[in-house]
Amino acid sequence: MNTKTLFALFVGVVLVSCGTTKNVSNDLATSLPIETSINLSNIVDDKAPVTINPGRFTTETVTYRLPRVVQGTYSVSDFGKYVDDFKAIDYAGNELPVNKVDTNSWTITNAKELDKITYYVNDTYDIETSGGIGKDTPFSPSGTNIEPNNYVLNLHGFIGYFDSLKNNQYKLDVTASTDFIRTSALQNVSSKVSEDGKTTTTSYFAPRYFDITDNPMMYGNLDVEEFQVGDINIVLSVYSPNKVHSAKSLKDVVFKMMKAQKAYLGDINSTPRYDIYLYLSEGKEDSPKGFGALEHHTSTVVVLPESMNDDAIAEAMIDVVSHEFFHIVTPLSVHSEDVHFFDYNNPTFSKHLWMYEGVTEYFATLFQVDQGLVEEKDFYNKIMEKIESSKRYNDAMSFTIMSENILKDPYKDQYINVYQKGALIGMCVDILMREGSNGNRGILSLMKELSNKYGKNKPFEDDKLIEEITAMTYPSVGEFLNTHVVGDIPINYNEFFAKVGLEIAEDLIEANYIIINGAPIVSGDPTIGVFFIDSVLENSFWKEQGAMPNDVIKSVDGAEVTLQNANKVLGEVFSWKPGRDVEVVLDRDGQEIVIKTTTTQGYTKGKALKVKENANEAQHKLREAWLKG
Repeated sequence: MNTKTLFALFVGVVLVSCGTTKNVSNDLATSLPIETSINLSNIVDDKAPVTINPGRFTTETVTYRLPRVVQGTYSVSDFGKYVDDFKAIDYAGNELPVNKVDTNSWTITNAKELDKITYYVNDTYDIETSGGIGKDTPFSPSGTNIEPNNYVLNLHGFIGYFDSLKNNQYKLDVTASTDFIRTSALQNVSSKVSEDGKTTTTSYFAPRYFDITDNPMMYGNLDVEEFQVGDINIVLSVYSPNKVHSAKSLKDVVFKMMKAQKAYLGDINSTPRYDIYLYLSEGKEDSPKGFGALEHHTSTVVVLPESMNDDAIAEAMIDVVSHEFFHIVTPLSVHSEDVHFFDYNNPTFSKHLWMYEGVTEYFATLFQVDQGLVEEKDFYNKIMEKIESSKRYNDAMSFTIMSENILKDPYKDQYINVYQKGALIGMCVDILMREGSNGNRGILSLMKELSNKYGKNKPFEDDKLIEEITAMTYPSVGEFLNTHVVGDIPINYNEFFAKVGLEIAEDLIEANYIIINGAPIVSGDPTIGVFFIDSVLENSFWKEQGAMPNDVIKSVDGAEVTLQNANKVLGEVFSWKPGRDVEVVLDRDGQEIVIKTTTTQGYTKGKALKVKENANEAQHKLREAWLKG
């Protein structure tokens, strides 16, 4: 449920119609589905018309809302900001008085006369040009897109709810060009083609509002591949504006990854179908800029740069999508009451982001070495990257207090640490469980036991989880969680690595071409442009090429570098591999410097996680159980 942020650059139901002949005794609080529609064939000024037909109310006043916060984002999105021309219409076709209570809420009096609500929805991808990404606009994988060839329908951005009717059934009609490919995990009830054949209206069913928010859709000129991984039908939908990547080109990567995930999870219950929606951003001014993914129970929405080469996008899909799929364990199968009874307008948050996001991220990292997708040294490098990255955040902050107050200062700025220190917390618990069970149990077995005890329909009590985990595992686990998760004592990772015969030591480590030790080697200035900073000399590749601090990067492989396109161009540099022919033009105090070479592997000094030379047999066995358990 996470918003997994990709740090790649800078870091059988009968539906009853409710028309104007509704029976006055019908109160939808206890009966008929709420009928909703989105008309993608009638876009006006880049806005989609929406109609909400709730049935006959018996109360005098009702409040309709779009979500302020959606599950998995841990930030304010305010989807009501993107609604225009909100109207409440009575049975005679007249407008009723509407009071806009706040950004996301509208109160309607004379609700007994309410026939329907109509409004237009702006998409959020275009708004990201304001620079508000991560501040004033929804994270791209939770956002919406309205353009002639593609529609990203995160339905929480289009369809809202009435306070008293969140548990009502929903019927959703989506009208769009008949030529469009459409994919959705929602139950498809029926389809109807218009008389002229130009549009098709597809009807969907949702048991309650949660299922509206939990089942995104994608419409348009898509590329779709379906394939089986064990007993799961995978539906991969890809929108690549310039046809750089396709579902077919990514199919093998996703298949291999999810096959390994299924093998790693073993007998944990899964889902019969899993949808992956991949939107590839062109990198233009009005393109989405929040790269990463948002998970749902049986699907995930992913946004990545279209400019990524094949190797880079494959690596990103493994890291990002595997994380989202592992959310079927937590919080989808193991979650607290805050998650189960989520309030989209005024949410409370669980204390256990270390588990929801941290353990999930840990699984997404560990399964790759467990299943032989990466070498042990690559796993160790990822662990060290997380240790180094976690140090940029407050290491002496209670994780449970931070989680519970994640929308507030100073905690909201610490959120990204759930993917760094949160994963490391999962690692430490895993090692302690391997130690306490002679290698037989780890954190995956703990999550299986919790899943069997609770499951997706039974939440745990937030304040009792650590006590339960302690009882299910070992005193050392309880002591660790109370000291380093509930408490604010920083973790000495060497204590845990020593148990498995590893140590952190100074060494030469491989360096990326634009980021080393988790930080970029470039900066930007409106009057200067993009330039190298002092750390460029710590990268052996650039040092050998004669690059210097304050050198302004004018072009890369013929593409001019500006502050506006830096993410796109430097994203390609991030993806460079040894053996690539490159040409970089620099400006050094007015003198043009041309670097034309073939890339070699760069190195930098740093801390590395390595096997201890004097590790004993017991440590070797425990490490083997940990990595290949």
